[in-house]
Amino acid sequence: MPRRNPDDPVLATNKKAFHDYTILERYEAGIKLTGTEVKSCRERAVTLTDSFVRISDGEAWLHNAHIAVYGQGNRFNHPPKQQRKLLLHAAEIRKLAQMLGEKGGTVVPLRVYLKQGLVKVEIAYCKGKTHGDKREDLRRKQDDLEARRAMRR
Repeated sequence: MPRRNPDDPVLATNKKAFHDYTILERYEAGIKLTGTEVKSCRERAVTLTDSFVRISDGEAWLHNAHIAVYGQGNRFNHPPKQQRKLLLHAAEIRKLAQMLGEKGGTVVPLRVYLKQGLVKVEIAYCKGKTHGDKREDLRRKQDDLEARRAMRR
């Protein structure tokens, strides 16, 4: 396993979201966590694959995000896959709820990171890519890589 920089604030990224969706608008949200969840996040034991955000009763909730059980935790340890409340301004929640009413859109977390000692989540309003769009992106990335290699020579 490669060594990680302890000063790097990014704890987890959702690479699948960048492949499956076109990101239209990004937001920074706080996340309501218990003590053992925060300690587990600091150990980078977070997985965002297949997670999504749902708005209900004027509140934003993060679903399917896996935060592993803290190894040194006791009987008060947290369940790994539970809903977690996202802390956003009311206007941002209303705007996200309005955008979610449109067809084909969803809100997914892109990354979890530390900011001034607090755990934050970057969420984004996205539209799903078609199979052709995914192929186009892969082709573009491959062409850019080949161009950079040719420039180096």
